[in-house]
Amino acid sequence: MTEDRRSRPSPLYSQIDVSGPYATPPVPAPGGLAGEMTRLLREMLAAQDRQNELLEELVNQLSATQRQRANELGQWKQANPHLAKSCRKAAEALSKVQTEYLANLTEEINENYEGLIDGEFLLNEFVDRFGPRLAHLNGLLQVLSQLSSASTPASTPNTP
Repeated sequence: MTEDRRSRPSPLYSQIDVSGPYATPPVPAPGGLAGEMTRLLREMLAAQDRQNELLEELVNQLSATQRQRANELGQWKQANPHLAKSCRKAAEALSKVQTEYLANLTEEINENYEGLIDGEFLLNEFVDRFGPRLAHLNGLLQVLSQLSSASTPASTPNTP
């Protein structure tokens, strides 16, 4: 009985003639495909050139704004040399305060890290207690550092 199954073709499978007139796919013209690729590459190159132009414009705009800000800051420092020196001293002192504050913050984290992980309330209390102060302290330190920086507009590295 197994021989009968093997010798008889199954009704589910049929033969398909693939040797018709379109047995091989048509070959495109030699210049057509290469010409299309060349056109696409040229379009990509043009788009990339445009992106480069836009990036140059953006860099020029940003650097012009930065130069203007540096010039204004330099003029302010020249008009207020004593205040700039006071800002330098204040920035150094506030930096020490920030270091001490960060030491207290990290100590608090290390002592209560399990509670901060497990408890939403403790985490919110921690963020409310340390977050705003740290943000304001960083902002103040940044302003004082900018007002007291020793660089002048002529010595900035981004000046062309």
